[in-house]
Amino acid sequence: MLGIRRLVRYMKCIVCSFLVMIGLTTEVSAWNDFGHMTIGAIAYDHLTPKVRTHVDALLRLNPSYQEWVAGIAEQDKRKVAFMKAATWPDMIKIDVRYINDGNLPNGPDAGRNIGYDDKLMHRYWHFIDNPYSSDGTALPAPDIPNAQTQIVTFRETLRDSGASEELRSYDLVWLLHLVGDVHQPLHAITRFSQKQPNGDKGGNDVRVCTTATDCGGKLHRFWDDLLGTSEDYRAAMAQAKTLAPVEPKLAAISDEAIWVQESFRAAKQAAYATPVGPDEGPYNLNETYKAAAREVAERRIALAGIRLAHLLNEALN
Repeated sequence: MLGIRRLVRYMKCIVCSFLVMIGLTTEVSAWNDFGHMTIGAIAYDHLTPKVRTHVDALLRLNPSYQEWVAGIAEQDKRKVAFMKAATWPDMIKIDVRYINDGNLPNGPDAGRNIGYDDKLMHRYWHFIDNPYSSDGTALPAPDIPNAQTQIVTFRETLRDSGASEELRSYDLVWLLHLVGDVHQPLHAITRFSQKQPNGDKGGNDVRVCTTATDCGGKLHRFWDDLLGTSEDYRAAMAQAKTLAPVEPKLAAISDEAIWVQESFRAAKQAAYATPVGPDEGPYNLNETYKAAAREVAERRIALAGIRLAHLLNEALN
């Protein structure tokens, strides 16, 4: 297991170095592993016993399942597998067996749904670029497919008892991730301006300073990391228990289009709030901004967990 972890860290370094060398600095991840595992911990605790059993069986079909549960106590394996499965669509971005087909959908394979035989990374499935501008810059329509369209597709597959269990497993793992993604405000928006007429890629092209000595970060990454950066599943379990309960009325919203619009509004109101200005920055994030952002992130992550559980309970019941 230690050897695998070292290999993964090594591959991350190689990939990151390569991206820097060729200038491809755009990120398309949402909540980091800790955020996605926290969402998974919340969701798993709210599955019905019947659905939990079905989900456990589907996850065992994923090629990374044994890696997820290696070294985990028997009583924790099923929940931990669920939590780590929520990170799988990000993990394939550093897996040499998968093909980077770009950050924008291109060609007929972009929207295919064929299961684990698909070796495309599908980075564009992780977000939806709903356009926003405060200065009248022309706004293009979001590309298709995107996170919202894929949630619809994958949910329909889970509902289809005639679909193969292998395909349902693949779609389940993507759903675990994408429901979390669309609750990250900067995964539902791209800001266009006169200085950035092609958009800021959900804050990836906006630089921020979080301290007097740290000015190299991106606004998007700041939001990804708001709950912390630990990769310890036990810390994610503990974090899940500290989040405030969500309002039942909000938890019951099952329409993914509404989830996306909530995130879009949150991005306009909180992510792009002062001191973030209208172009690429850098901007000094003050303590007031950080505290407000943390509050929004906690609320969005808690909602994502409950809504994910409701989606799975409905689709697999």
